[in-house]
Amino acid sequence: MEYRVEQLAAAAGMGVDTVRFYQAQRLLPAPGRRGRIAIYDDHHLVRLRRIRNLKTDGFTLAQIRKVLETPRAQAQAQADASAEPLLRALVRESVGARTLSRDELARETGVPLSLVLAAEEAGLIEALRVDGEERFAESDVELARSALAMLKAGIPLQPLLETAQQHVRQIEAICNRAIDLFDDHVRKQGPVSGDDEAISGVFRDLLPQVTRVVALHFQRTLVNQALQRLEGRQELSALQAAIAATDDARLEVSWR
Repeated sequence: MEYRVEQLAAAAGMGVDTVRFYQAQRLLPAPGRRGRIAIYDDHHLVRLRRIRNLKTDGFTLAQIRKVLETPRAQAQAQADASAEPLLRALVRESVGARTLSRDELARETGVPLSLVLAAEEAGLIEALRVDGEERFAESDVELARSALAMLKAGIPLQPLLETAQQHVRQIEAICNRAIDLFDDHVRKQGPVSGDDEAISGVFRDLLPQVTRVVALHFQRTLVNQALQRLEGRQELSALQAAIAATDDARLEVSWR
């Protein structure tokens, strides 16, 4: 079905100015043209209703854009309507309740702006587009602070960034595999298959557990390899101190 902008706005339950605003923000694809008249179709109507629903749920424009523009999200939404609640859960967890500008991120974390830019270049943090401005998620605050702590401990910036880039490449492959496992064995065939809200609930419950498993495994591997090196060098005093430190350590993993 074809719509002029006034008809499209009425069908979507919003004003004409709102439709044009979403189009200017690149949330709505450009219409076709018949002479000077803009012509919209059912795809535009579906997109507007989706935007409206996400806005009703309290999503920011940046969060909505992430849902609409993520290639994997687009593929899932086209393949299966039950992906929508899961996409909402994904965006809530990845973006958080607020976003920060680049300068705000630097000020709040105490990280020099040059280091923030370097972390972006390495792929550790990624800006979102919010009303034409680049913004960062809450999770980037903790990440930046952790990176600064490593630098203060004496680790040089360039080797740290090189290691981070290697980590980014490898973790993306692992995460894609984990997503496939969830998709195949929970969303499509698990006990909650077909129940949209239950699927998103399982995702929210599993996410901190998966995070903890990965963090604990990384910590254990790092500690074991460090101890092996110290033992191989026969640095007994350092070895004893390291063992005592790891015995007392408790890894804290939280998810907001």
